[in-house]
Amino acid sequence: MKTVEFREALREAMSEEMRRDERVYLMGEEVAEYNGAYKVSKGMLAEFGPKRVIDTPIAELGFAGIGVGSAMNGLRPIVEFMTFNFSLVAIDQVINSAAKMMSMSGGQNTAPIVFRGPTASAGMLSSQHSQAFENWFANCPGLKVIVPSTPYDAKGLLKSAIRDDDPVIFMESEQMYGDKGEIPEGEYILPIGVADIKKEGSDVTVVTFGKISKVAMAAARELEKENISAEVIDLRTVRPIDYATVIESVKKTNRLVIVEEAWPLASISSEIAYMVQRNAFDYLDAPIKRVTTADVPLPYAPTLIDASLPNLTRTVKAIKEVLYRD
Repeated sequence: MKTVEFREALREAMSEEMRRDERVYLMGEEVAEYNGAYKVSKGMLAEFGPKRVIDTPIAELGFAGIGVGSAMNGLRPIVEFMTFNFSLVAIDQVINSAAKMMSMSGGQNTAPIVFRGPTASAGMLSSQHSQAFENWFANCPGLKVIVPSTPYDAKGLLKSAIRDDDPVIFMESEQMYGDKGEIPEGEYILPIGVADIKKEGSDVTVVTFGKISKVAMAAARELEKENISAEVIDLRTVRPIDYATVIESVKKTNRLVIVEEAWPLASISSEIAYMVQRNAFDYLDAPIKRVTTADVPLPYAPTLIDASLPNLTRTVKAIKEVLYRD
């Protein structure tokens, strides 16, 4: 095993797949000459050249469309959005072209493309650069949506995404690119659609994904001091969702808290709550609790940001409430 930063794990995944398959290429704003806005693609231009690591204009609709067209014609593009906030400019190509191509063509055409980049909040960036879009894209049939939380998961899942014949949304976090974690020395891949139990427990199930998994893990460690045993499940993929792992955990713990950085209406936590009550209602000993972003555009002031986002205090409180310990 070796220790790498999150950004390095992503770079290794892309580079390994580009060496393995000459159809794979990377395209996006500042990915080449500048080594990536977050230095994810550092050194890749030097290795693969300007035909496979391509700087684009600030025109997400245009280069997303080029990526979809090239995927339909046999290539396997990786399209980097500097932030998924900017993907709204390109959402027509993602939803109406990439996601629907196989269905509309009766299986004759595919669009094996990966759209990747950071999502959700990243500090004092205010409302227009701090939105979480996981549930937006997960709502669309034809897409797969991956939201890793560790370097290990990021590399293994990105390699799987690049090899997948369906269009994949791969969502990261600006605040995680410097996170460090262990990955194997050799090649490995992880299956899409399989959740990971990050911490086993017996008193309550906590479901999460992406960078907010760190909040859930911190809450679980804090509650250990009070002899509360929380099982933390990292979904890793929010389309498809590994319902079975969540439901089996709830059958064991009889309580569920879902922690998600998204607005509460029609979120991934809404979907999880519905499926658990539908399939494991008789096992629940308390109402399901959700910890989400406040139902407002994210403010700019640090104090208001902290009050709006899922945090340790709110998560601990929710867990204690389902245990009737608050």
